[in-house]
Amino acid sequence: MRHDSDAKARTKMAGPDSANWQDPLYDLLRANNITQFAYVPDAGHKVLIDRSLADPDAHSIPLTTEEEGVALCAGADLGGQRGVLLMQSSGVGNCINLLSLTAGCRFPLLTLVSMRGDFGEGNAWQFAMGQATEPVLKAMGVVVLRCDAPSDVIPTVTSAITMVFQAGQAVAVLLGQRLIGAKKF
Repeated sequence: MRHDSDAKARTKMAGPDSANWQDPLYDLLRANNITQFAYVPDAGHKVLIDRSLADPDAHSIPLTTEEEGVALCAGADLGGQRGVLLMQSSGVGNCINLLSLTAGCRFPLLTLVSMRGDFGEGNAWQFAMGQATEPVLKAMGVVVLRCDAPSDVIPTVTSAITMVFQAGQAVAVLLGQRLIGAKKF
């Protein structure tokens, strides 16, 4: 598998085991019948995006903006399917209005958010939304879980899948920069 230099830099900063969680995460999502992967291209989700693009039984949907993914996940649910929204923390601000619909319309939403603006961030422009991500999600009624170590990922996302698809909740799993690595600028 080819990795770009940015991915190598993030992996190096996150530690030697930082990439070991990504393939098992994709396998977990697929084992739970998640077939629709909505995303705005993001290096933090590269493995999930690439695997979904290569999987003939998955539907990978590139978005022009993150809020489209909230609607896509609602449509997946209405059509009897399961979806996941993959986005970076900077995209959370784009979703505020549509996130309000998850409570009113009572549709499940699973989103995996690659964090910026926290541990080791080198880009000052990422701090504002990175620091606002969790409070914004909570204000919109989204349950927030967080992963900062590879060992956190599978149990946390498993819990999120239960909360979303059995209890009908909106849940965001924040993939912290200790996990995904921070870009050096």
